[in-house]
Amino acid sequence: MSAAAVTSFAGLFDRLSAAGIASEDVAAPAGAVRQAVQVVADDWGRLGQAAQAAGCRWVAGWGEERAEGMIRVNACLEQGGAYLLAQTEVNRRHPVLPSHTPYFPAADRPERHTQDLFGVAFSDHPDARRWTRHQAWASAEYPLRHDFPVAGRPPERTPADYRYKFLGAHGSGVYEIPVGPVHAGIIEPGHFRFQAVGETVLHLEERLGYVHKGIEKIAEGRDAIALARLAGRVSGDSTVAHAWAACMAMEAAAGITPPPRAIWLRALLCERERVANHLGDIGAIVNDVGFAFGFYQFGRLRETWQRSSYAAFGHRFMMDAIVPGGVARDLAPERIEPMRAEVAELRRQVGKLMAIIYDSPSLTNRLLTTGVLTAEAARALGCMGYVGRASSLDFDVRRQVPYPPYDSLPVEHVLHNTGDVNARVRVRHDEIMASLNLIEALLARLPTGAIQTAWIAPAAESAGIGSIEGWRGEILTHVRFGTDGRIARFFPRDPSWTTWPALEVLIDNNIVPDFPVCNKSVNGSYSGQDL
Repeated sequence: MSAAAVTSFAGLFDRLSAAGIASEDVAAPAGAVRQAVQVVADDWGRLGQAAQAAGCRWVAGWGEERAEGMIRVNACLEQGGAYLLAQTEVNRRHPVLPSHTPYFPAADRPERHTQDLFGVAFSDHPDARRWTRHQAWASAEYPLRHDFPVAGRPPERTPADYRYKFLGAHGSGVYEIPVGPVHAGIIEPGHFRFQAVGETVLHLEERLGYVHKGIEKIAEGRDAIALARLAGRVSGDSTVAHAWAACMAMEAAAGITPPPRAIWLRALLCERERVANHLGDIGAIVNDVGFAFGFYQFGRLRETWQRSSYAAFGHRFMMDAIVPGGVARDLAPERIEPMRAEVAELRRQVGKLMAIIYDSPSLTNRLLTTGVLTAEAARALGCMGYVGRASSLDFDVRRQVPYPPYDSLPVEHVLHNTGDVNARVRVRHDEIMASLNLIEALLARLPTGAIQTAWIAPAAESAGIGSIEGWRGEILTHVRFGTDGRIARFFPRDPSWTTWPALEVLIDNNIVPDFPVCNKSVNGSYSGQDL
């Protein structure tokens, strides 16, 4: 057990002891988690209650079928920059558990995901509606159980999901607006159901899950290289961060450390991914309130940046650049000076463009006080990344849970406190500038040497957890190996699991025409939360 874990979770263990809850230390997965505990199933809900009272943050939850008909349920908690993994087990024949959702709203959809894919019923969960399953398989079938085939048993035609019971609102002047799941733009499908009076939104309910890919199922049986490729496709705009988190987890399980140059190149790739996405987002946000000039200019900068990524690493999005044990492609020496010049020029152009945006009253009036997410709501939902930092939540994995090379680099604090669309734009701007500074530092101190360490498959049951600060925020990935170095369980937790629910909260009492800009300011990944 690490000193950080002892210090951070002392209050939780004191509360468990006072409540008569016995927690047993179990072997923690290698990597980001420093301690793991197990409680009996009947105490699972009280563990969540004690964790909430102790001020812990609920990070992620997932299930996994174990031997002898048991299903293990995991919950990762964070406090003070330390991660704790809590576990319990239920019998597959009667898999019933108390819920963590009454204490942590962040647990809502992950628990429903576990319900739909493993058949675990959470007895006091406030919302038992299916979330992930829709109608693609029968109600008594659970795809992540071992006896469910990878290809499933699809009907000739999947029935329409018309019986999902959205919350209804009644009263004089109240009306309903259904939007999606198919949209006019080139975006993934998602359904939004509004209750409104006039132009004022009373309530928004999301229905996602239309891009379910079976990521967790098709990961089973893959080797490490194939899993890294799959992880890079959890969410295409976060291909670097998800691949890094998966490789970090696998390398921890295998006891492998990539060469220093590979680690620094990974950070360079990740910071370039952060810059590209923030550039695109700022342009899209201002475009949603009619500022087409900003959309074109930031789109131009993003395209130029991505072309440079292609020239340096062979892919505009740097897909498949991170592999187990290192990176797939080195940075040629002749690319370093042009990249430095590119950073300086981008810093100059972004500065000029943001000055125009900040000096445009008709634009900023649409962003100020729009879509406010309070710090209390952000904390309850577990929002991290730019959504959390715009609402005063100062958490960055690169600082609070530092991993190489960020443990030897200054990562700037980026924080705003108004929680509105304007703050989320400003966080993106500040993060671009901070990433440009990091890129300069990475280029200046880039180690020499090899870019890969030979992969050695770990023993069966070896497990690891990787934690990375992706451009949307904290990514936490669990990997467990089976026999012959093959994957037995893979769970990638994208930040969108927490930020999609935030959109439902922050849109209340805004006008319907402001939904597009509120949505874009959050920019959750449909694919990232729909595995």
